[in-house]
Formats: sequence, structure tokens, C-alpha cells
Amino acid sequence: MNPLGSLEEAWTARLLRLLRAAVALGLTPGMVGTALAQEPQAGAAGSAEELARAAQNPIAAMISVPFQNNMNFGYGPNDHIQNVLNIQPVVPFSLNEDWNLVTRTILPLISQPGMTPGQGTTFGLGATQFSAFLSPAQAGRLIWGAGAVVQAPTTTDQALGSNVWGGGPSFVALTMAGPWVIGGLVNNIWSAGGEGRNKYNTLTMQPFVNYNFASSPGTYMSFSPLITSNWEAESGQQWTVPLGLALGQILRIGQQPINAQLGAYYNAIRPDIGPEWQLRFQIQFLFPR
Repeated sequence: MNPLGSLEEAWTARLLRLLRAAVALGLTPGMVGTALAQEPQAGAAGSAEELARAAQNPIAAMISVPFQNNMNFGYGPNDHIQNVLNIQPVVPFSLNEDWNLVTRTILPLISQPGMTPGQGTTFGLGATQFSAFLSPAQAGRLIWGAGAVVQAPTTTDQALGSNVWGGGPSFVALTMAGPWVIGGLVNNIWSAGGEGRNKYNTLTMQPFVNYNFASSPGTYMSFSPLITSNWEAESGQQWTVPLGLALGQILRIGQQPINAQLGAYYNAIRPDIGPEWQLRFQIQFLFPR
């Protein structure tokens, strides 16, 4: 008997119950019975294990639509809650036999607490980011993509971000070895002009280390903190560095596969008005070919 294996299975089962309960909160009652009654299974769209690995690849040749909700606790001078729902469709295009173009869009819906006395909560659309990665169609051990990111001034209120265009380079690389998926994404965006709050120069890095459980196909543990640096901020107020973990699971609503993920991150390094920690919940609809 392997005591470590038994402990791993027990904790995995507990975390899966929490994750499925979270998924149920975001589904209609009719969907809940279907999603929870059906275990991940192989089918025309691929096995749960294959779908999990594709979902963990930011430049997979698969259409997907993630809805990622981030609750940021301890945000602002009064330690309020900021909520950001990122709608992030990924659409790949086959250019020829050798190259793919993978597009990723981030459309944020923000509920922003007041930052000054008398200022109430602001809700609306933030700046939209669109990325395009050129990636080899036939990848080897190293999967990579290089391209550019453009930030569009779609903000509906000045409190929700800059209202000037911006752009910069973007790069992603990863490898898959046994149960592991390891890689990272990085970009830097400069504003095209702008002054004061409208001027920005922001670095974003997202390393990811995922472990896929062989004992439960489609279940994985993920470390994927979103590290940012605001180069326009004062010294000591630039970096946000989270630490935490998430659990992911491939589920099905009827024949529709989804990737559900629930995690928590503590911001070990953050600006004075930055959030102390974050609860992240994601439902990603997968459309494999």
C-alpha cells in the first residue's frame, strides 16, 4: 500500500467536490445535473486527458472561450473587493502546412470600488487586449509562439483604465513531459502617447507549471501566477507577484467539453493599494476539431 498515493487520491477527491460545486453555481439547474452526472470520457472530441493538455496550451490549435472571474480582496485604500471578469476567446487560423496564427483576446468587465472619499463603485468595460502568435503547425518538444499584442481603448470610464492605444511584443513557450506541462507567457505594452493616468508601460509574465493526475484523467493541479510590473509607478510600487495554486477538471455539459478551474493566490509582493489576495474561477468552453 502506498500511503502517499492514498493521500493524493483523498485530497484530489475533496478538491474535485469543491470545484464541481463552484461549477454548479455558474450553471442553470438543468445543466448541473448533466455536468455532474457525466464523468470525463473519451469521444469524438478527444479524451479528457487530451483535452486537459490542449486547454493548458495557450497556443493550441483549438477554439476555446474562457470566462475567468477574478475576485481581488483588500483592493484600494479602503481594502475593498474588486471583481474582474475576463472574457478571453482563443481562435487559431491555419496559414499553411507549416504555420498557425493563434489569436487571443481579453475583454475585461470590471467592478471597481471607490478609490477616493465619496467615490462609489464603477462598473464597465476595461481596455481590450488582442494578441496574435505565429506558431509552427508541427511542434516538437518545445512549443512556441511569437507575435504582438495591441491594447484598444475600450474603457467606458476613466476609473477603469487608459483611453489611449498601445502595443508591444508577446512571446509564449512551453513543453510537455510526462504528466507535466511547463511554460510561460510574456509581453510588454507601451501606450502610444498619453499623459498622466493615460500613459502606461506594463510588463506581464505568466509562468505556468501544471501536473496532470494519472489516477484521474482530466484532473490537474496548476501554478500560474500573473506577475505584472507597472514601470510608470514609483519605486517599490511597481511589482505584483502572486503565489498560489489552482485545481482544474475537464467536465462535459451534454457533449460540450469544458475546462473548469478554481484557485487562490496571495500577492506576496504588491503596491500599497494592490489587492492582498485573489480568488480565481474559470469556465472554459472547448471546441476541438
